[in-house]
Amino acid sequence: MGTRGTQIVGMDVQELLKLLNAAYASEWLAYYQYWLGAKLIKGPMKDAVAAELNLHATEELAHATLLSGRIIQLGGTPVLAPDQWAAFSPCPYDAPSDPFVGVLLDQNIAGEQCAISIYKNLMDITREADPVTYNLALTILSQEVEHEEDLQSLKEDLELMFRRQ
Repeated sequence: MGTRGTQIVGMDVQELLKLLNAAYASEWLAYYQYWLGAKLIKGPMKDAVAAELNLHATEELAHATLLSGRIIQLGGTPVLAPDQWAAFSPCPYDAPSDPFVGVLLDQNIAGEQCAISIYKNLMDITREADPVTYNLALTILSQEVEHEEDLQSLKEDLELMFRRQ
């Protein structure tokens, strides 16, 4: 833990660590949801959607890496056990029990919308108090917004395909 790096945080570091761990747990759940969905997917456009899900999975894992680094910088410990992720995460894990492409898109769009809320909240809280975490949250938020847009575009394409039949 960097002493001066922690001293410049103008808020309760323990509270910040809780928020960062919640985001960290959410990223692991999102990673797994995307990764598994890409393996199980069925239906029209499955190859295009699976490719997008795999890309998003990789990016969610990168987010978890960024968050774990910040948690450790602040003297915290990332959530240690996968069985604790759901308890820490404010976003639900939506198991891909129905592998139809439209269902998976809806589940993952909802997940991205939850993630957008997490990072917007983290930015609001850290805007003046912690520029390092603020910038981290901004970086991740921009990718989560892009993910939502990507998935919604695929969903629109799927709906257009069914409308024309």
